[in-house]
Amino acid sequence: MNNYNTEDLEFEKYHGLGNDYILINNLKYKIPEEKMNELAKLLCTPHFSIGADGLIYVCKSQKADIRMRIFNNDGSEAEMCGNGIRCFSKYIYEHDIIKKGEISIETLKGINIAQLNITNNTVSTVKIDMGKPILDCEQIPVELDDYPSQCINEQIVVLDKIFNFSAVSMGNPHAVIFTKNLISDIDLNKYGANIESDEHFPRKTNVEFVKIISKKEANVRVFERGVGITNSCGTGSCAAVVVGTILGLFEKNTPILIHNDGGDLIIHYNGKEVFMEGPAIKVFTGYIDKIEF
Repeated sequence: MNNYNTEDLEFEKYHGLGNDYILINNLKYKIPEEKMNELAKLLCTPHFSIGADGLIYVCKSQKADIRMRIFNNDGSEAEMCGNGIRCFSKYIYEHDIIKKGEISIETLKGINIAQLNITNNTVSTVKIDMGKPILDCEQIPVELDDYPSQCINEQIVVLDKIFNFSAVSMGNPHAVIFTKNLISDIDLNKYGANIESDEHFPRKTNVEFVKIISKKEANVRVFERGVGITNSCGTGSCAAVVVGTILGLFEKNTPILIHNDGGDLIIHYNGKEVFMEGPAIKVFTGYIDKIEF
């Protein structure tokens, strides 16, 4: 495979509640398909490069206003990312790529609609129509011994503990675990890493530990597939609300306040579709003089 040289590559760094991303306008730079994951691993490496949870490319779409492609810091491509798509929405609006208050965005999951809260030509918050949650085991995917159609409140043995978990996909797979203990007491790195790669999840899974505060509020901590512990996860927060609503832990058809380590999201599940609202912050703009990979 030939090396690829990039000179004066402009990028921007964003974060959604501490979940941070590098954004590159691939309409302009046209990074080759076979180099996209390699560049993600290279640029997202902390200390030795820019450092981020993932790299997002702005791409042309034949199905929607614009296309988002997101690669985790291990080079794997994610189907969808709730925090990332808010950052993406802010980027494309403020760069005059798509200058509309409502934008259709193609992802590997499908097409999502972003509604932008705009003040003085600046996007402060974004509300995303996350679509319908996937509860069918085969589609998530999750594999259980007795082949149920859904995975709600099933048991999983992880090292020295037994957890009750529920599986749902928001375009990417999630294992949601509700706990009566403080989630700060759980060794998230230890148990999250083992659940992520457990044999029940053929494509691995994101892991959420959830502590209910009330029928309208909860704390969530996340171990993201292909990344590790992150400050927040938009799709994980959505998954937590979907499962919590099914289990009767949240009030139905009501906005739920989800506290992530990096800040708060408002999630609304109406029994059919999920909506997520939260901020997106630009951190800085940078340039790479030359990179060969």
